Amino acid sequence: MSYTKLYYHIVIRTYRSGLSINIEHEKELYAYMMGFVNNMNAKLLRIGGMPDHIHLFVSLPATLPVAEFVQKLKVSSSKWLKTNPNFPLFDGWGREYAAFSYCERDKDMIVNYIKKQKEHHMKENFPDEYRKFLTDNGMTINELYFLKD
Repeated sequence: MSYTKLYYHIVIRTYRSGLSINIEHEKELYAYMMGFVNNMNAKLLRIGGMPDHIHLFVSLPATLPVAEFVQKLKVSSSKWLKTNPNFPLFDGWGREYAAFSYCERDKDMIVNYIKKQKEHHMKENFPDEYRKFLTDNGMTINELYFLKD
């Protein structure tokens, strides 16, 4: 028997950071994504975001690579969003995404961070938030590609 618990904080943004996720209908998208996560035998611990990006905190099974999960999530949700009249401005997801691994003791911190997205973005815009996530996690940013589609 193998024992795994793999937590990921995943951030995806809309194509060209377009403001295309209507706040009044975002819960529909979140419900769709929760169904997707469940169908992948994963667990959604928290989801939230803004009109131009979404944060997911998920626990993935060991057999599901995070890159495969994100790719399938983006394809599936993109198809759903493009046919949903409540998201008329949605034009796709951006090419990039970010995923960071965490452990059990970090769980509450990440859940609370995602819960407070609306408050957080009253003080900090998405490009600054994203840049900080990357640098805080030791990643080098290539400015030629940063937030470019």
